[in-house]
Amino acid sequence: MTQQAVSSLNVATRFQDFKAVTKMGLSLSVVFSSIAGYLLAAEEVRFSVLGLLAVGGYCMVGASNVFNQIIERDLDALMIRTQNRPIPSGRISVTNAFILGLGLTILGLSVLYVINPRTAMFAAVSIFLYTSVYTPLKQKTPLSVFAGAIPGAIPFMLGWVAFTGKFDIEPGTLFLIQFFWQFPHFWAIAWFLDSDYKKAGFLMLPTGAKDKGTVLQVIIYIAWTVLISLVPAFGVTGNLQLSLLGAVLIAVIGLGFLFYGFKLFQQQTDQSARKLMFVSILYITSLQFIYVLDKFI
Repeated sequence: MTQQAVSSLNVATRFQDFKAVTKMGLSLSVVFSSIAGYLLAAEEVRFSVLGLLAVGGYCMVGASNVFNQIIERDLDALMIRTQNRPIPSGRISVTNAFILGLGLTILGLSVLYVINPRTAMFAAVSIFLYTSVYTPLKQKTPLSVFAGAIPGAIPFMLGWVAFTGKFDIEPGTLFLIQFFWQFPHFWAIAWFLDSDYKKAGFLMLPTGAKDKGTVLQVIIYIAWTVLISLVPAFGVTGNLQLSLLGAVLIAVIGLGFLFYGFKLFQQQTDQSARKLMFVSILYITSLQFIYVLDKFI
């Protein structure tokens, strides 16, 4: 193999490790949420701000994931799902990972500060809560999911704040939608990964077990998510509005979300939990598309 080929292989390997340690798929979904929130607020779309929001948002989530994986490196080594991650496998040292996380934090907050200080402030709160509250609580209490739902809900509202520089009822509503959505999404994941999580001592399911009590809470939070998603149709959320057609579409996908929640209640299998997880992603992504299209069409 030539030196050039070896060099190309090294670059490709390092990029794959960067993707893994920053959880690129998750980070890009967060960027999408932030952009959706911005488009919902924007009276005039500024693509320079969208670019800054995308870069800052990716850095914000990427940094949180890097710090999380540094803290949990020994626990990640115990779980099949995570044991080949760059840090527990030794492909990235703790020192280099910390430098990367710190660099992403500084870059992300600096870029978001250029948009406006409040956007950077919410991003800083998100990083702090994810790494300093959610991560250590995972081995102590199922309430860690509540702590994790707060930073998880910030990106959707962050886009609105990026345009207005203010936090009021509109971004508050966007926050609540994604906040309540986090619970059925993560509990579905915790259901089919329960045995793996137990190897690391993670307490993720609300009752501590894969039982009907857990699924009942899943269904309750799905219902809350759908109901809050429909609130903008009643004209009580300021400039965040939803037409009758938009509300009907949200109700339809919401019923689909609920259907798979009841399927989990009925079957209580890993397969039904995995389906619910995929449906939850489809729900929040479709909701954001519907909200944005409803505004501009």
